[in-house]
Amino acid sequence: MRDALDDIRRDLRLRIADINGRAARLSPLDIHARLDEVRDVAARAGLCAAEGLAERSAQLALLPGCRVAVSQALSHFDDALGTFEQEDRQTILAALAARLH
Repeated sequence: MRDALDDIRRDLRLRIADINGRAARLSPLDIHARLDEVRDVAARAGLCAAEGLAERSAQLALLPGCRVAVSQALSHFDDALGTFEQEDRQTILAALAARLH
C-alpha cells in the first residue's frame, strides 16, 4: 500500500509541476481541467487536503488573476500531499485564503 501511495503522490507532484511550468501558455479552462483531474486522483487516494486544494485551485483558475492565485494555491501542494486528515484540509485552505487576501 505504501508504495502505491508514494507512486500516486509522485504522479500528483509531476502533474502540479507540469501545470506550474505551463500555466502561462494554458487557458484558464485547461488549467481548470487539469486541476480537476488532480482532484479526482487525490480523492480516489483518500488525500483529503490535496483534493480540497486541487478543487479550490480549479475554481480559482476560472477567476480574473487566475495565474497568480493558482500559483499561490499550488505552493501549498506538498503540504497537502502529506496528510489524510479533514482538519488538515481546512488548515491548508485557511492558509491559502489568508495568503490570497
